Amino acid sequence: MAIWTAVLFAVLAAACNALSTVLQRRAARTVPVAGRLRLGLIADLLHRAAWLAGMLMVLPAACFQALALLFGPLSVVQPIFVLELPLALLIGRVLLGGPVPVRISRRGWAGVGLLVVGLGTALAAAAPTAGRDHAPLSRWVPALIACGSVIFVTVGAGLRRGAGSFRAACFGAATAVGYALTAALLKDATHAWASGGPARFFTSWQSYGFALTGVLALFMMENAMQSGPLTASQPVLTVGDALVSLSLGVTLFDERVRAGWWLLPEALGVGLVLWGAVLMSQVSLARDLATGQSGEPLPRAPRGRPGRGG
Repeated sequence: MAIWTAVLFAVLAAACNALSTVLQRRAARTVPVAGRLRLGLIADLLHRAAWLAGMLMVLPAACFQALALLFGPLSVVQPIFVLELPLALLIGRVLLGGPVPVRISRRGWAGVGLLVVGLGTALAAAAPTAGRDHAPLSRWVPALIACGSVIFVTVGAGLRRGAGSFRAACFGAATAVGYALTAALLKDATHAWASGGPARFFTSWQSYGFALTGVLALFMMENAMQSGPLTASQPVLTVGDALVSLSLGVTLFDERVRAGWWLLPEALGVGLVLWGAVLMSQVSLARDLATGQSGEPLPRAPRGRPGRGG
């Protein structure tokens, strides 16, 4: 029963994140594209009411995610967040369409189906089992070093190239690692609350760690969407988040997944998820979530290098 409770809360968190994404994309499409990493991007977005409303949705999403991680393993909860993309398409179909809902093409519906089937296949084959709720510092240190190194390398690689698909994919990969690390830290912080109450929660370094990495991941996501097409960043982010979360669940919290011949259906499921994410990111509505309502590029920033809307 606990695992199904975790799944329910994870789906609710994904739905809140999807609504947040639609509202944030609605605001971000009015911000000029720059050919560099924009430190002032968040400051620009703070003046958009839609972006602020989207940020408010992060609060219930974080609460649902914390509850999901309290009842279930990281390797189950975090992969469910791949549902955020199809949910964002369904919500965006209404909110971005004005009086008439936006039509989702057959390609988009095929992508939704592939992603859902792929997720179910991968999780059923892996059959993740819960481990410990708290990871010792001796495990956290190498995990933080590894994740920080990947973020540093991918961001550095993206900054060496101009705005476009390669940069968007690099920033998307950095965002995926940031989201996975945030979830792992949140799981440990949730354990601190459950075992020691608010006092232990607010004196735990993991609580401040997930807040910091969450802001970093948000910053990287905004820049990924601004740096290039959604078809480059979203598949990397979707699959990368799930795979990194699975790795952190195994290495930090002793969660277990089935190996051996089960790797074949697991790989098939991951492939279907990736295929579905690619199809969904190609539909016009998905591009609208990062560009203009009709898919037109965002205006360029003064003195910035040319770039494409995400």
